[in-house]
Amino acid sequence: MTGGEIFWDVVPYVTLAVVVLGTWWRYRYDKFGWTTRSSQLYESRLLRIASPMFHFGILVVIVGHIIGLVIPESWTDAVGLSNDAYHIQALVLGAIAGLCTLVGVVLLIYRRRTRGPVFMATTRNDKVMYLVLVLAIVAGLACTLIGATPVGAEHDYRQTVSPWFRSIWVLQPRGDLMTAAPLWFQIHAMLGMILFCLWPFTRLVHAFSAPVGYLFRPYIVYRSRDEAGRGELLGSAPHRRGW
Repeated sequence: MTGGEIFWDVVPYVTLAVVVLGTWWRYRYDKFGWTTRSSQLYESRLLRIASPMFHFGILVVIVGHIIGLVIPESWTDAVGLSNDAYHIQALVLGAIAGLCTLVGVVLLIYRRRTRGPVFMATTRNDKVMYLVLVLAIVAGLACTLIGATPVGAEHDYRQTVSPWFRSIWVLQPRGDLMTAAPLWFQIHAMLGMILFCLWPFTRLVHAFSAPVGYLFRPYIVYRSRDEAGRGELLGSAPHRRGW
């Protein structure tokens, strides 16, 4: 085995260990820090634009990665989706979602850098996380766009990267497949693993918290005191007719 094969066989399991143990440690010893540390109070105009762009874009990117890495090519062939049609839709949706995510995160970084209170609330972990996140997004866009060129079209990642990814989860790593992938795919995969290693120790950990209880919580009833000072609740007072 070559050094590259050993790297792609071993490092994914190191990454998984860091994610699992790091998340456990964060929840065990920093439960009250398990938050996004929202800065909406300091500035909301840019946040209203940047945050939806980033979050909706990254959701589509994640779904695209799941489809591309988890679903074998034989399955898409079985449902009648040709290889050309698959790559066209992956290019169009991937490029739109990737650009939307990149613009959103750039606006978030710009907001943090130019708004004093927001910048003061930014930690070193945040800065490292944003750097790796932007590099990973740019590398992913490069994989998507280069794959549409004649040079990139010569390589089908579903023959190398996808089988390698699935082999990790069945405990039969095939690092040789990843070494056969082009450099830009390897860079994107390495940046992705670095980002996941940082995940439990940054604000990204909030993505592991699903607000399931929110769906089953009771309604919140707001009541105010009567302005006349009678000590009664307006909700219990008789309603006046008309306007």
